[in-house]
Amino acid sequence: MSIHDFIISVYLFIDSLYPQIVTKPLKTRGFPPTLTDLEIITIQIVGEFLGLDSDKNIWQYFKHNYLDWFPKLGSYPNFCKHCANLWGVNQQIMKKLKQTYMCDNIHFIDGFPIPVCRYARAKKHKNFKANAGFSDCAAKQEKYYGFRGHIVINFSGMITDYTFAPANCDERDIAPEITQNTHGLLGADKGYIRPELKEYYYLQHVDLQTPFRRNMVDHRSKEAMRILMKARRKIETVIGQLTEQFNIQKVRARDLWHLTHRITRKILSHTVSVILNSQLGHPPLQLGNLIKS
Repeated sequence: MSIHDFIISVYLFIDSLYPQIVTKPLKTRGFPPTLTDLEIITIQIVGEFLGLDSDKNIWQYFKHNYLDWFPKLGSYPNFCKHCANLWGVNQQIMKKLKQTYMCDNIHFIDGFPIPVCRYARAKKHKNFKANAGFSDCAAKQEKYYGFRGHIVINFSGMITDYTFAPANCDERDIAPEITQNTHGLLGADKGYIRPELKEYYYLQHVDLQTPFRRNMVDHRSKEAMRILMKARRKIETVIGQLTEQFNIQKVRARDLWHLTHRITRKILSHTVSVILNSQLGHPPLQLGNLIKS
């Protein structure tokens, strides 16, 4: 579809969900906002999909290219305030999508670094001083200071749950928090090996499967594990998209509230894009097929 069709599709998709979430006006005092909540959420989702990343870039893009579509776009400060005020609605939309589209019995879990500054500046960095932590990034083989994002996806690649925590938090401690409604098979990497965690998931009727370390005896079928690890690459694809297209590793916020809002709308944008891609008959994670010039 064209970018025009994409904007319309996102608007109609959100329009089908919004009345189920918001049953009375969010703002009861003062002048009503110039743009509707539906328009703001649509602009956020499209802007994040296009990699515009910041409120300013998104506002400028729509002001210069789609002002005839959104003639009441208004000033940049009012746009920012309206975006921030809808963080709770965005989270509720994600919950609704999880209930409607994400029923599956095969899931994968993994994490990724979210550095808040360069490592050399970490000790002098004032933002998030009470929350961020130090850790190692295995992919880049370097240390970093900040947070670690954690996501769970279903077999088609839709994000079913997410959170972020200080970088020094053990991902095995975070896993139960974001897999409370997961059932069936849960694939993960070696970082999630822990007998207590395996036992916890067994009691929750979840089969946690990870590759074993070299010094561990593995009696499982090599072919079955090869298929499982091949399927697990989907979560690496999702993390790559969140990093490269949605810029989720760029921390432009100065406090946890705004950082939570940024991460939520990036996750929402990715999820809506995957759903629309599926509805068009495309492979869900091939987001490049979603918009054609």
